Amino acid sequence: MELENKVLSREIGQVFYGTGMTLATAESCTGGRIAESIIFTAGSSEYFKGGIIAYSDEVKSKILRVDADLIKEKNAVSEEVAIAMVQGVLQTLDADYAISSTGFAGPGGGTPDIPVGTIWLACGNKDKIVTFKMEEDNGRDINLGLATTKALSMLVEFMSDTNGK
Repeated sequence: MELENKVLSREIGQVFYGTGMTLATAESCTGGRIAESIIFTAGSSEYFKGGIIAYSDEVKSKILRVDADLIKEKNAVSEEVAIAMVQGVLQTLDADYAISSTGFAGPGGGTPDIPVGTIWLACGNKDKIVTFKMEEDNGRDINLGLATTKALSMLVEFMSDTNGK
């Protein structure tokens, strides 16, 4: 996965470098792995503003401005919260594009309705956000690795589909 993430990081760099567009991350379960992968590419400081590791619901609410009632109603591991995390980090870090992750990587933390291995990813800009739900539990390390790679590939695909708009 690391090699694939380096390739995706270069692709992201090719899209963003020299354009003036900026990127940020809001990560819960991946704990900074997405941001780490983005900075694999030299020159990423030109477009990568930074990331917020919002591991707790309190940080999601206070820093990313995710409505606490939304977290209570839908659960922190939900499509709605992943979207709200993108919206929050776009605003908090004044970025043009963002990626978010929230999930139960394991081995614990799941619920009967949201089992371990459920990870929601989102990416987008102020006009459009796309999401992806991972549902298979392959163990914590693999779950986190797959989520990181999928998040990066989602951004590459999003940028290709929207041509940066």
